[in-house]
Amino acid sequence: MFAYLGYGCYYYDPTLIFALIGLVISLIASFRVNSTFNKYSKVMSYSGMTGAMAAERILHSQGIYDVRIEHVSGKLSDHYDPRSKVLRLSDSTYNSKSVAAVGVAAHECGHAIQHAKGYGPLALRSALVPLAGIGSNLGYILVIIGLFFTAGTGNVLITIGLIAFSMAVLFQIVTLPVEFNASGRAMTLLEQQGILGGEELKSTRKVLSAAAMTYVAAAATSILQLVRLIIIAGGRNRD
Repeated sequence: MFAYLGYGCYYYDPTLIFALIGLVISLIASFRVNSTFNKYSKVMSYSGMTGAMAAERILHSQGIYDVRIEHVSGKLSDHYDPRSKVLRLSDSTYNSKSVAAVGVAAHECGHAIQHAKGYGPLALRSALVPLAGIGSNLGYILVIIGLFFTAGTGNVLITIGLIAFSMAVLFQIVTLPVEFNASGRAMTLLEQQGILGGEELKSTRKVLSAAAMTYVAAAATSILQLVRLIIIAGGRNRD
């Protein structure tokens, strides 16, 4: 694998294979979630409930009345904001009566329920957000800069960079149980509340499973990137 240095110069970088593997994994996961959602967004629920209506019923069934449900633009931009206690549903979810939309809305309700019940992994993920944001950008930069300094200063910068990037990796790993738990809560409540049933639940599970794979892909990609940085740093030490 070759990396470009500029001025028509290239150098051999075997660690690029990790970046390529991560890219392929992410593209596959993205294609799968979009194709699965598109497929089941054409299947209307027998209950006739929209994503927003389903979300309201689920939240109220759990005694949650202080979470607002808002409409936001975009496709699959749905999310729950624990800071303002707002559940935001996208164009593809809010007014749609499809089993895909209802499933996605229920999943976001799962996060609101986690927040209300003090679910540990969600609290940990929220605490890691600022560290992950800084680490994902600064970590890589510090490692690369460290390669151009002498051993003492360079090793310090590389170590700090690896630790910083590890925070981003940890965030992605902690995200996995949060997302899987939210989907599990969603499936249970959709059935208990009579919002979906039978084949509808099977279809919705496929949508949520595909969505979950995007988080698995993100975690795998971040781990591969960390391995790449460690190998690059190790090569410096060998030199």
